Amino acid sequence: MKTPIEANLSHLGVLQLRGVDSQTFLQGQLSADMRQLCPTQLLLAGYHSREGRVIAVARLVAPAPDLVLAVLPKELINQVAERLRKFVLRAKTTIVDASADWRLTGIIADAQPHGALPWPGARNRWLRVEQTSALPAAIDDDAIGAGSGKALQQFHAGDIADGIPQIYAATADRFVSQMLNLDVLGAIAFDKGCYTGQEIIARAHYRGKVKRRLQRLRATLPSSSLQPGTQGQLSDGRSFTVIDSVAEGDAGTQFLAVLPLESGDTGASEPPTLDRSAAAVAPSAGAQPLRAEVLGLPYSID
Repeated sequence: MKTPIEANLSHLGVLQLRGVDSQTFLQGQLSADMRQLCPTQLLLAGYHSREGRVIAVARLVAPAPDLVLAVLPKELINQVAERLRKFVLRAKTTIVDASADWRLTGIIADAQPHGALPWPGARNRWLRVEQTSALPAAIDDDAIGAGSGKALQQFHAGDIADGIPQIYAATADRFVSQMLNLDVLGAIAFDKGCYTGQEIIARAHYRGKVKRRLQRLRATLPSSSLQPGTQGQLSDGRSFTVIDSVAEGDAGTQFLAVLPLESGDTGASEPPTLDRSAAAVAPSAGAQPLRAEVLGLPYSID
């Protein structure tokens, strides 16, 4: 068995909900079924606008019946917290940015490490969530992952290989859930009842055909040229928007992008709500088409 690799996931933070109504409140806000929350599993879920577009993708765990932790990029936490607080009304829950109170460690290992939670959709990755107050005072976060970004890059590369999207500020509120394959990844419960954005998401599921989907590609460009939100056009004419990317050394960059499933397909027959995605925006004039190899995903998007 290989030695586990540990990465300090310092770019992620924790949005904490505490109170007896926390899970019930989230049931009406997020796309996954909050009745599946427990202390030993992470639950993948989307948070959407009323128009059904994804504001954030979160991984949730409930260490206690009155406590829910939502793991998502730090840059989105304040925005998500402010939006959620508008709907609390009489629900007994408080919503705070608790990123400083929890340390998040990503682990790559063949078997589940003690105290770690399975990373949703992943094959050999785990998340350890620890209260900073319970950690030794002398612990050095920078030492995790051999004191370099290599471990984080490897953990991040796993998300790209597994086709798991992450939403950042550059791509928030721009894509309908199915365009990010959240339906395939189990982040949407179509039988749970109403939640914010549910009507649009259900319509796309039962009536519409989503012609733009998250796909995995490789290009001989540096990852700095394929950051989240980058738009362009492939050599076969398809427009794309980058969701996430990771450097692949001399081989270039692997990236996840939303684009039409078939070349020559503009997606014009999709409902107007789906056409509002950034993927429908034409690349800027004079931009060179990108030669990229479309790679497989470990799940079907047909």
